[in-house]
This record gives sequence, C-alpha cells and structure tokens, in this order.
Amino acid sequence: MRTAAAARASHWTPGRLERTNARSLNVMNSLDLDRAAQTFAESVDFTVGVEEEFSILEAGTLEMLPRFEELRAAADADPVLQDAVAGELISSEIEIISGAGRDLHDALARQRERRRRLFALAGAHGVLLGATGTHPWADYREQPIIATEHYRRVEEGLKYVAWRNNTFSLHIHLGVRDIDRAVRVCDRLRPVLPLLLAISANSPFLDGRDSGLHSARTQAFTKSFPRCGIPDAFGGWAAYREYIEFLLRTNSIVEFTQVWWSVRPHVAFGTVEVRICDAQATAQESDALAALMVACAAQATRDLDEGVPFEDPPPRLVEENMWRAIRYGMSGRMIDLQRGEEYPSRGAIERLAEWTAPVRGELGIDVAFPERNGAERQRRMIEAGASREDVFAASVQETKETYSQEVAV
Repeated sequence: MRTAAAARASHWTPGRLERTNARSLNVMNSLDLDRAAQTFAESVDFTVGVEEEFSILEAGTLEMLPRFEELRAAADADPVLQDAVAGELISSEIEIISGAGRDLHDALARQRERRRRLFALAGAHGVLLGATGTHPWADYREQPIIATEHYRRVEEGLKYVAWRNNTFSLHIHLGVRDIDRAVRVCDRLRPVLPLLLAISANSPFLDGRDSGLHSARTQAFTKSFPRCGIPDAFGGWAAYREYIEFLLRTNSIVEFTQVWWSVRPHVAFGTVEVRICDAQATAQESDALAALMVACAAQATRDLDEGVPFEDPPPRLVEENMWRAIRYGMSGRMIDLQRGEEYPSRGAIERLAEWTAPVRGELGIDVAFPERNGAERQRRMIEAGASREDVFAASVQETKETYSQEVAV
C-alpha cells in the first residue's frame, strides 16, 4: 500500500492538484493497466488504510453547510491534517484518511489522531461534523459540487444521479500483493458484503422522512450509480482487465475511480478496497467495523492462499441479502446462501467473527459492537417519542464526544 500522500492522489488538494493528481486526470490506457500490475506486485500484504466521511453542519440548526474548501485550506496549517483531509463530491462533506498503516493497529492510531485534529479544526471554525449515512432532511438541490476536474466529470456524466448522492460512508484498504490475487479476494468477499452492510446500517432517514429502510444511503448510492454495488465474480486479473479495457474502449469510463463497486482492487494503491458500509455515529463503532472489514478481507486472502474451497454465489442470490440488509439492517433475517436457510441478521456478527477467527488471532484483531446499531438506536428514539431533529442532534453529539478524543476499542 502506498504512502499517505499517495493515498490522497484521487482526492481534491488545493494548490497540489497538478502534481498529485495529474495521472488521474488523464484518460486511462493499457500502460496504466500495466502499471497497476506492477503496483500490486510491490504492495505489502495487510497494510491498512481507513477513510471516514462526515457531513459538515451548521452548529445551531444542523443544516448541511458548504464549508469544505474553508476547512481544507485551514488544514494546510496542520502538519498532520495537511495530508489527511480530502474532499468528496459535495462541498458540505469532508473525508479524513489514515494513510497507509503498517497494520490495523497502526492505521487506527493514525486515524484517531487525525480525527481529534479534524474535530478541533471544525470546532474552531464554528461547525459540527455528522456521521450518519445520510443527512435526515437536507435538500440535495442546495449542495454544491466541489470544483475539481474529477467531480466536474462525475457531475457531467451522471447529472441527477450525482446531485442526488449526498451520502457518507466508511471505507478500508487492505494491502494485497499480486493483482490476480487481489481480484480473487474481491470475488470471495462478494457474499460477505451484505452482512457488513447490515451491521453498519445507520441511515434510516432521507429527504425529511423515514425511508422505511435501515440503509437509505445504500439505496440512494449503490442502486443509482453505474458500475456500483456488488460486482460480478471475475476469477482473476485477466478477466477484470478485459472488462476495464472494454469500458475504456467504449468510452464508458475515462478513469478507474468511475468503477464504484462496493469492493474493488484499487489499481493506484495496490489494495483491496471495501466500501459497503454506512458512516458510524461513534468512533468505537467505526473502529470495530473497520477492524471487521480488515479481518474479512485478510481472511479471504488467507483462504485463497490455503486453497479453501469457494464457489461464487450467483449475483441474484447475493442481491437477496443485499436487499434485506438495506431494508431491515440488523432487525431482519439474512439467508445462508449455502444452506438456503434464513437466520436472524444479528447472527451476522457471530458468523463473521467465527470465520475470521484464524486471521484475527494472527493479526491481534478483536471486534465488539453495541447491542443496537445506529439505525436501530435512531428508530428506538423515534418510537419513544423523540422528534427527527432530536434524534439527529443526539447522533451528532455522540459523534462529537467520541471522535474528538482518542478512543480505544
């Protein structure tokens, strides 16, 4: 996995855009794909990166505010934040990235320090930061797109689909040596993704109403963007490269980041990137979820290396669990795809913990989650008579209290 500075290459960087992002602004070609194979050949197994997205909020009303550029400029005065703050699609969103950690523990230690500094910076500028998968009532029509070549291209290509995407998530990167191996690890993670989504569900409200879903973020993003959600199984780099070359040849994409799947080999960083989860209201939950995602990707890698049998489930079966995770989160029932039987969604944590036990023991990874996830806590408050505004205010408060200090899992 590459350095923290390299990890910012696909993000907005005022004053550094030309020298840090020049390649991503050019059309991809076969040389880029050859270089991708070399990048993975040089990657180090099980290095870790963490990316967390937050909404930028007005302190009094909790409305979304387009203040990213201001915070980004201020971050340049902080030697830690200057290479850790990145922009996403809209100006009322900010991302904090750990850069490449030697392992999960190093990445989380780096991320905690960056969180503390980011929240202090936000406070100094009179804004709050939210960590739910969607803002409960913000009007997407009022959120400006940040002014970069990449996001201008996204807006021009997607129009309403891009404008509508006011969502916030948690991603991890796991270093995986060898690009063929990385693609096959992504294949093995396909049936795992809905379970991770159910555990992370934290976006029941959207457009000022109860969506009836537990992850409205996933419905708004993965079901709208092209080349998004759970990918096909490719079986290796040759088939994956053939697909990317098809997209380039047919003018479907001009850069790799236009492939928005929920798991993908990141050709610039030499990592497997898992991008299925909602943003988490507390730092403890974000740390635990990052740890579980890392454990899943690492165990898939170990299983591949050790020849553990695996049969790619048909997309139509994985999508059944994907829908259940979106609709019911941890409050519903998932399907054991091998047995064709239902089980309570809450059992997803135990199942993933049991599967990843070998690699977690190897890497010293523990995971622990609260009794209810973010969506369940929000719904419980509504059922108890709280208003939508009170529910969001409570979430923002616990985000401020936990992310603004170093929190051990």
